[in-house]
Amino acid sequence: MSNYLKDKVIIVTGAASGFGKLIATKAAAQGAKVACADINETGLDETVSEIVSGDSQAISHAVDVTSIDHMRTLAARVIDAFGRIDVMINNAGVMPLAFYSDHEAAIEKWHRCIDINIKGVLNGIVATFDQMMSQGHGHVINISSIYSNYPVAGGGVYQATKSAVNYLSESLRVEARGKIKVTVVRPTAVTSTGLMAGIVNPAAAVGIVGHNASEFMEFSQRRMGGTLREEELDPESGEYSSLEPSFIAEAVIHAINQPEGVVIGDVTVRATGDYLIL
Repeated sequence: MSNYLKDKVIIVTGAASGFGKLIATKAAAQGAKVACADINETGLDETVSEIVSGDSQAISHAVDVTSIDHMRTLAARVIDAFGRIDVMINNAGVMPLAFYSDHEAAIEKWHRCIDINIKGVLNGIVATFDQMMSQGHGHVINISSIYSNYPVAGGGVYQATKSAVNYLSESLRVEARGKIKVTVVRPTAVTSTGLMAGIVNPAAAVGIVGHNASEFMEFSQRRMGGTLREEELDPESGEYSSLEPSFIAEAVIHAINQPEGVVIGDVTVRATGDYLIL
């Protein structure tokens, strides 16, 4: 199979940890030139050091995605360093799940969620749009969520932001037809990323498991206790229930690794045996 990642210039936001770090390291390993961006400078430096130690090319840039000035500066630096921008991956995001009755504890985090998840994606698009259009090619990959599929209790604000990501993406695809490819990635719940740390009320996760709530709670207790069965941990098994984030990152890499005339528009990856209903 052809390697379409080789020598591509790729920006990844949220590259200090989680999906972003995995995507950045996997892309670099296949020969891409990666610009790693994050507000977490320590984690960002660790990601870039890991990439460079493997004889791949990467630069780091501390950025707050909610600032259009920061994002424009990031894009300008990448152009100075590599001459173009082939792929923009808007991955940075937060997930402050909470019920509306939790508003006293959640309101500031909800506002920050709107800023990062919506404005951050918009800023990433705007900061790279002119360059991609003038090049005559480009690819924007926006990380959404299965939470954007249908509204449920406990996810209102987060779901609204991820639904907005879907609309921003599709409108970009329509406007930039033939010049900018657009991919929406909707990760299922992956417990081993930092995203879970932003949850305000753990009970608000009930919406994503619905009628499977009791089974999911029992599964979660066994997972925390280290007593999951081999089949539940084995991706070769149909009972695989706890998806590793590397599978999401591989889906992003697969979307990039296509010829110019082919775009994978919408990607969802699940564990076959997971308990999620969205």
